[in-house]
Amino acid sequence: TYADEAVPCGFDEYKIAFISDLHYPSLFTHKRLEKLVRRLKSENADILLLGGDYVTSDDYLNELFDSLAAVKPVDGVFAVLGNHERRYKENALQAMEDFDIVLLADSVVAIERASDSIYLAGIYDSFVYDSLVVQPTESVNGEAFVMLLCHTPDYAERSSTTADIVFSGLTHGGQVSLFGLYTPVKNTQYGKRFLRGMNKASSGASVITTNGVGTSRRKVRFCVPSEIVFVTLKKE
Repeated sequence: TYADEAVPCGFDEYKIAFISDLHYPSLFTHKRLEKLVRRLKSENADILLLGGDYVTSDDYLNELFDSLAAVKPVDGVFAVLGNHERRYKENALQAMEDFDIVLLADSVVAIERASDSIYLAGIYDSFVYDSLVVQPTESVNGEAFVMLLCHTPDYAERSSTTADIVFSGLTHGGQVSLFGLYTPVKNTQYGKRFLRGMNKASSGASVITTNGVGTSRRKVRFCVPSEIVFVTLKKE
């Protein structure tokens, strides 16, 4: 549960599902994809957010997005690109379009419930430092509740984002950790600060970094389980 006085009354108990870093297929196999989709459907979230790094080869884009589109949350499926999509960006964009997955590319959308709204922004390439001047959240009324989707959690700190809550992936939680005491590979310039879980950026934004679903480089996880993140907004 994420409780905040900025959450509009119409979005009290609004449920968000967030997944990232599927790297399909890896340790995340076809059977696990089917299980993931069943779990997402059973949770009946209002919206599904996708945080990037989707497949190991663009041959699997259609299969993956077709499966995820079957979840059919009431407010739709929204996505950003990860660093792995640089190798097959055009094919990824086409597959998203084919399966009605909305790409957030330095853009912001309003989600409405009766007379209330919240805003969802997404960063096209959160690794490009020059893109820090592109702040889609700055176009939103300062009193509005804003969510930001970006592949790397470091963007939230570098950009001093005005978002209330940031959803990110990339790190895999380290993928391998010695009981949480030592994590050799972090994939973040801020060490353990944004490695996994919910943490605060200097701007005050709550940054949620997921462990991700699949595996990259080596098909192994140790003390860092795959995860789906569910967040329920609560009017404080």
